[in-house]
Amino acid sequence: MTQALSPPSMLGGLRERVTEPTLQRRGVASVLVAFLVIWAVLLGYLYVQAQRIETNAPGLDRFSEDFSEALAPIADIGQAQAVMAATSQWLNARRQAEGRFPGVRLFELLDNQGRRVWASPALHDTVLPDAPRTLVAVEVGGIAHNVYEARSGRWTLRVVEPLRTDAAFLAYNGRSLLPYLVLALPIVLGAVWLSVRNGLTPLQQVARTIAQRAPDDLTPLAVHVRHRELKPLVKAIDHLLARLKQKVDRERFFVQDAAHEIRTPMAVITTQAHVLAHATDAQVREEGLQHLNHAVGRASHLAQQLLLLASLDEGQRPALQRGGVAQAVRQWLAPMADAAMARGIELELEAPDALLASVDLPGLGSIVDNLVDNAIRYGRTNGRVVVHLLDEGERLTLLVRDDGPGIPAAEQARVFERFWRGNGHIDVAGSGLGLSIVQQAARGMGGNAALIAGLDDRGVGFLVSVPNADFRAG
Repeated sequence: MTQALSPPSMLGGLRERVTEPTLQRRGVASVLVAFLVIWAVLLGYLYVQAQRIETNAPGLDRFSEDFSEALAPIADIGQAQAVMAATSQWLNARRQAEGRFPGVRLFELLDNQGRRVWASPALHDTVLPDAPRTLVAVEVGGIAHNVYEARSGRWTLRVVEPLRTDAAFLAYNGRSLLPYLVLALPIVLGAVWLSVRNGLTPLQQVARTIAQRAPDDLTPLAVHVRHRELKPLVKAIDHLLARLKQKVDRERFFVQDAAHEIRTPMAVITTQAHVLAHATDAQVREEGLQHLNHAVGRASHLAQQLLLLASLDEGQRPALQRGGVAQAVRQWLAPMADAAMARGIELELEAPDALLASVDLPGLGSIVDNLVDNAIRYGRTNGRVVVHLLDEGERLTLLVRDDGPGIPAAEQARVFERFWRGNGHIDVAGSGLGLSIVQQAARGMGGNAALIAGLDDRGVGFLVSVPNADFRAG
């Protein structure tokens, strides 16, 4: 049964729909702004042209000369006065009807003796200056005017034109341009609206394809797009889906492998706990306790490695700390000396006496711990492990090499895989996560980890290179 929407809900939905930004409204707004700019540019162009024309007044010049020549054949003063009065009335009536120019055009007619024959009423108390074929500024009734004088035969004609203010010019021409723009606006807006709507249709089809997919479907979109602008978008989405699928698969495998790896020590703990609970022989109980402690230690180490690897997988950029890197490496190696001595391994460090840098010290510490721990665990008895720290300016480089049995060439491609352990080291306790942690920590610091040759043409080595933030800042 369909539930009717209440008026407030309908108004809220309508308000949201109206106020929500859309590309179509954005295109229409852009056109409106463009029209305003066009209107302003045209108005500015007309203003500049009018200023140039007003400076020279070619229209006033031509009108005055033509009117003067028309008066030349008239010899009778009364007839001349009638022509002046009729012409003045007709011209100013047209002027007011057009509304293009302000005020009224004034006239003065002189005979060849310089006596005033006829003048516009507004010039009754005004004495105009001589202005033979030049513009002369004069003030009539508190308003600035230009005077142009033309002579022909027995008559001298003076035409007095009021100057338009900038405000009057802009107001008139602004109004005159608007009808043309208003007439063109719907046509342009309609074209823009249709073009935007048609342009968004393929994008909406891609959106519908994505919306119809199952939540766990991370396969490529497999959408054929013909438009060049949409191809990078679909390609980027497919690339993102591929990365998400890799991440989901990696996490699924990670959980499966972690469950598998932790099952072994838990089984040992369960078995030895049963032995301790039922054994009566002290020797059996002692051996069971040793096995239990070993299994607990292995499970604890595995849990720590899993937590560390999970934190590195979050992809957050680590906080940089400025400190003595060489001194920190010495401190990290000190607790490992006992394990190295227990196997007769000579642990060496080659590093500068002092090396200050801004790096992720905890991340670098996990790299040193895991690489050196692996070298001690899997190196040969009475062998050597050499740690080399280099300051290479824009990068810090750490090398850890041993002279142990090494890694077969066929297995070297898998050394950074999670839970992978070489076939020759099954009897050595470990989680198979150490090198994965090294690689993830190095990547999180913007660096990289690589497999290299060991010592004296034997064994194995690892090189880790990370950026030196101090060098970039400098």
